[in-house]
Amino acid sequence: MTTPATTPKATGALESTQGKTTIADAVVAKVAGLAAREVNGVYGFGGSAARAFGAITERIPGSRSSVTQGVSVEVGERQAAVDLTIVVEYGVAIAELARSVRRNVISAVERMTGLEVTEVNVDVVDLHLPSDDDGADETPAEPARVR
Repeated sequence: MTTPATTPKATGALESTQGKTTIADAVVAKVAGLAAREVNGVYGFGGSAARAFGAITERIPGSRSSVTQGVSVEVGERQAAVDLTIVVEYGVAIAELARSVRRNVISAVERMTGLEVTEVNVDVVDLHLPSDDDGADETPAEPARVR
């Protein structure tokens, strides 16, 4: 039988009579970023400059795209707040998407870290249109040669 001091609770899971656990902001940001990416309708993260920089770094051999791009967190001893900057697919109901993102982020962060999530702010900064992808994978035609 466990004693009340060591029984995990939503706001007390990180402290017990046996020690204290601290979780870095970067860990919470990664959990939140991955959870938000799982929601259908989220196209990308960050403002246009951050996305452009991310696109460049992804092409560098050995580099990985950052799961924390567009994710900012504030972590206390028992609570966390999350700010997300996202790009939404055209045609998706933005208010419903934001609710789904909040629900998924809160669930993942609380389950994985034991921290209580006090808020998840979703900042929609752009809308991805299907036409934005047209020609993205095509190589430009070579100019006609003079004979």
